[in-house]
Amino acid sequence: MSSQDDDSLALVGVILAGIVGLVIAGVIGLGIYKSRSKPQAAKPDAVLAMATALVLGNPANASADAASVQVENGVVKFYFASAKADLAAGANEVLAEVVKSVKSGRKAVISGFHDASGDAANNAELAKQRALAVRDALKALGVAEGSVELKKPEQTSAASAPSLARRVEVVVQ
Repeated sequence: MSSQDDDSLALVGVILAGIVGLVIAGVIGLGIYKSRSKPQAAKPDAVLAMATALVLGNPANASADAASVQVENGVVKFYFASAKADLAAGANEVLAEVVKSVKSGRKAVISGFHDASGDAANNAELAKQRALAVRDALKALGVAEGSVELKKPEQTSAASAPSLARRVEVVVQ
């Protein structure tokens, strides 16, 4: 054999080793990509038997200034537009789960929240009106008034966004 044949065989070996390396890297990369793109299974909510996070509207979007409702870790959170006490569209669908829990002998506790901007007395009154709007929606869905507890409105910390402070929370106990 000549030295030219040895060089050709060495080149073919290097090319084959490179191709094998690329195939192995591709298979490993594909496996990593697929394992990271699998959706996480939702955990069932023990309190309301609902999804951990159900969102109707976007409470974090302060510029929209629109009402929304979210269920997070068994707490139903109603967010309100600035200076309004109107419930978000779809609120009754979320409250239907609260109604089922209350009719099984539990109690709905409603808490209103407000931020620190503006007149504190006006903010507390608006938080109260929002809590009453949620209570009235529950009553309209068949919940007895004795199965609902209203808590005094609370001021949220100054660190939270005003759109997140304008809320009413419902917890089933």
